Amino acid sequence: MPKYLLGLDAGNTVIKAVIFDLDGRELAHAGQEGKSRMPRPGHVERDLGEFWENAKRVIAACLEKAGIAASDIAAIGCAGHGNGLYALDRDGEPLIGIQSIDTRATGLVEEWAAQGVGDRTYPIGRQRPWPAQTPTLLAWLKRSEPALFQRIGTVFFAKDFVVNRLTGKRISEMSDMSGAGLLDLAARRYDRTLMEAYGLGDCMDLLPPLIESADIAGTVTQAVALETGLAAGTPVVGGLFDVVASALGSGVSRTGSASVIAGTWSINQVVIDGPDLDGPVFMSSTFDRTRYMAMENSATSAANLEWLVREFFEGTHDESVSPFDACCALGAAVTPAADDPLYHPYLYGAQQDGHARAGFYGMAGWHTKGHLIRALLEGVAFGHRQHIETIRKAGARFEEAVLSGGGSRSMLWPQIFADVLGVPVSVAVSRETGALGAAIAAGTGVGLFADFTEGANAMVRGDRHYRPNAAMAAHYSRRYALYADIAAAMTPLWRRLSMTDNAATGVAA
Repeated sequence: MPKYLLGLDAGNTVIKAVIFDLDGRELAHAGQEGKSRMPRPGHVERDLGEFWENAKRVIAACLEKAGIAASDIAAIGCAGHGNGLYALDRDGEPLIGIQSIDTRATGLVEEWAAQGVGDRTYPIGRQRPWPAQTPTLLAWLKRSEPALFQRIGTVFFAKDFVVNRLTGKRISEMSDMSGAGLLDLAARRYDRTLMEAYGLGDCMDLLPPLIESADIAGTVTQAVALETGLAAGTPVVGGLFDVVASALGSGVSRTGSASVIAGTWSINQVVIDGPDLDGPVFMSSTFDRTRYMAMENSATSAANLEWLVREFFEGTHDESVSPFDACCALGAAVTPAADDPLYHPYLYGAQQDGHARAGFYGMAGWHTKGHLIRALLEGVAFGHRQHIETIRKAGARFEEAVLSGGGSRSMLWPQIFADVLGVPVSVAVSRETGALGAAIAAGTGVGLFADFTEGANAMVRGDRHYRPNAAMAAHYSRRYALYADIAAAMTPLWRRLSMTDNAATGVAA
């Protein structure tokens, strides 16, 4: 019997391949960073040809490192960043890939807000429009790039594109489609009334057939096998929205358990039994057919540290130490004080405000690089707290959380999260929780596990645990209030700044 599972994780920047045994141990790992194009302010796209070449490269490299026969891989699962917009043309060829940090549709979202569109979409899909949401981007293309829009044959997501290239099948699955607000969430199906609310009533034929996360989407084609070293005929499951995959891969599978992901996006989610909460919380389906994720998310998390490292730290320190570790060490050396600087993590806008900008506030001449780094780490955690407070106000309850994503690798950041959120925080052994969640889905799909919970129990291991420091509670409550007050004061100024930039470049807001 084949005894390994291949998990793929297609993020906004990096695609990874990881081979696991059935106990969750990693045999091999390979990753490849892709390039984003920013042809105009607010536009963030990727070349789909390069994306697929990178996927093939990491699969082949992972197989070579593992030193196993390809036939020993029982199944393949793929996770990928949600939303954005990935499209094939009417001949099934790659057309465009828009990433989920794109803000081109900010003006359309504001227009829809004035018209009450969200009041029509939320009761059906449990989502309100936001700039990088898939239906919002599709509506923007329909209005602003009609020639390109007319060429679209299929709209789906990053991991669906990889599944399509592996198998030749045009499908999507429930967690991604629901996470983009494209399903009647309770009925778990497409809904014409919902599409009409987005102005997309004539686009139903662009949505691919739907399957569940562990359903077999297809098998690896002979051509792909020759290019990657995979065995032709290896089953490929539908896969998962990466935030749901990361929750599963970090051991969050029970109702009432919470997953916090500090990656490119700030992801904050709680497993709930039904889709009805007392508040406008975003929701998606989970990995199974019966439960849901209450979630609040935005592109305001560890991408901020990635930017800081890329622009200011690479090549400036001892190369035997990771630049990320070097940054966190500088932040850890700072003794927190009441007058420390504050940071807003809005490099790619805020959840409901595409005009929002990142910024440091309250810097003084005695502050160091370490102070700015700690301000950034805290500012990201404050952004997570803002989302979590929304979930709690809506009625979702949890007493502890599992932290995953790049931010969980730091020895400092998880403690800051525990202190800012006021709950114990755990970190799983596996750093590749998205790929592991996809692998659990693959194992479930081919019957190696009875269900997702059995798979998570078999493959997920805990690593570190952090308890909130009671002495820091008042300090962070005060700083969080300042963080929120400064954001409120800056909101009209961010808008003015954005309008000024757009006018200078000739871009419509």
